[in-house]
Amino acid sequence: MAKEKRKTGSSAEVPEVFRTTATPAASTEKRIVLLIAILAGFITPFDGSAVNIALPTLGAEFHMNAIALSWVSTAYLLSSAVFLVPFGKIADIYGRKKVFLYGITIFSLASLAMTLVPSTEILIGIRVIQGLGSAMIFGTGVAIVTSVFPPGERGKALGIYITAVYLGLSLGPFLGGLMTQYLGWRSIFFVNVPIGIAAVILILWKLKGEWAECRGEKFDLTGSFIYGAAVVAVMYGFSNLPAFKGAALITVGVLGVIVFALYEMKIPSPVLDIRLLTKNRIFALSNLAALINYSATFAVTFLLSLDLQYTKGFTPEHAGFILIAQPVVQALISPIAGHLSDRIEPRIVASAGMALNAIGLFFLSFLTETTPIWHLVLILLLLGAGFGLFSSPNTNAIMSSVDKRFYGVASGMNGTMRLLGQMLSMGIAMMIFAVVIGPVEITPEYYPQFVSSLHYAFILFTIFCVVGVFASLVRGKSSSGALTGINEKGKKAGR
Repeated sequence: MAKEKRKTGSSAEVPEVFRTTATPAASTEKRIVLLIAILAGFITPFDGSAVNIALPTLGAEFHMNAIALSWVSTAYLLSSAVFLVPFGKIADIYGRKKVFLYGITIFSLASLAMTLVPSTEILIGIRVIQGLGSAMIFGTGVAIVTSVFPPGERGKALGIYITAVYLGLSLGPFLGGLMTQYLGWRSIFFVNVPIGIAAVILILWKLKGEWAECRGEKFDLTGSFIYGAAVVAVMYGFSNLPAFKGAALITVGVLGVIVFALYEMKIPSPVLDIRLLTKNRIFALSNLAALINYSATFAVTFLLSLDLQYTKGFTPEHAGFILIAQPVVQALISPIAGHLSDRIEPRIVASAGMALNAIGLFFLSFLTETTPIWHLVLILLLLGAGFGLFSSPNTNAIMSSVDKRFYGVASGMNGTMRLLGQMLSMGIAMMIFAVVIGPVEITPEYYPQFVSSLHYAFILFTIFCVVGVFASLVRGKSSSGALTGINEKGKKAGR
């Protein structure tokens, strides 16, 4: 553990910044950081995957159509994506531990509020608040782990952290199905509260000091607003396709992204340094690979959950038990893949994982109402292996390609690619539902159209993954400190 003072480009002395060095004396601190990250990394995906299994029950209680059901998940993802990069930068400036702590608190309180919601509108509104808390967690969690663990140990630590994420995904469908069936859907939100309280107590009691390498910089509020508005326009546009309004909103969102990039290149303290994308090939293509992978895989659980409960007549409990196959394999393989990425080129491991995803999605495109369950489980196992091989090596490549002063932004960018990919995945599902089924409840007379929707979605997702394999392979060899030259220029420019 060491403390040091850093000077900004304006030569103003910065308050002391907590650092944990890679020495045996810091091992206890490392374990505490990893334990806190594991708790936080567990509750957010658990919430999301458990909600997916409870959607039919929610739809019946609040009389939601298919598109409204999609917004229960999408509102959470949209909010997270809007706030992830801004809070990553805020964490770099004001302290990652502080933002992490506030995020867990907000997420836990919103989870408690979800147990009291009386209507669809309030339910979706609180999901937005949950997404805000999730953004604060994921915008800092990976950054803190990366700050504490040196390159030789980082892949393994990130693999363990991502294992916790996958355990949340694993237990979400299974426990979510049990809890929905026997305790009601509100219980899947209440369980987040004690876990959140435990994480808060650990942070306040055991985690000392702070990480804030960009302390003293000015926060880019204007850029954050432009970024958020562009993301909202794109995602809301997807929900309105194929109407003209949907296409118009997507166009406005794309133009907003262009305006955001141009604005960020002109100001001294951007919320997202565009040179991270234009000057660092590994960082840019690794994030693109993450975007493509999540775009192709996230809606799989949502679509299969509906398929198992609607067309095959399974209870939430049985559907969750089947869907647990994929994240269990992810949880088993992820720490091994992370460890491998410390010794083998991460792009090789990650690309192999995405190739397995492409094969699994291709098989899902042949799904019918009479497909045997054992056949579906085998495909889920294949997808779990693919995603387990991809995620932690790709995250290791992203975080190792930037200087430590960019850890918060890099973590936020990585999380944003994940969430934008998840939103795009859900957006594609919503668009296909809107075109093939329309804004109606999924009842037996619409089952043939629903199955056709699954086919279109899985074919498109397969194509995504094939493109993603290419993006993953051409990123180049990973190396830490890829932005050293950029950092020096930034410091000289007063950044």
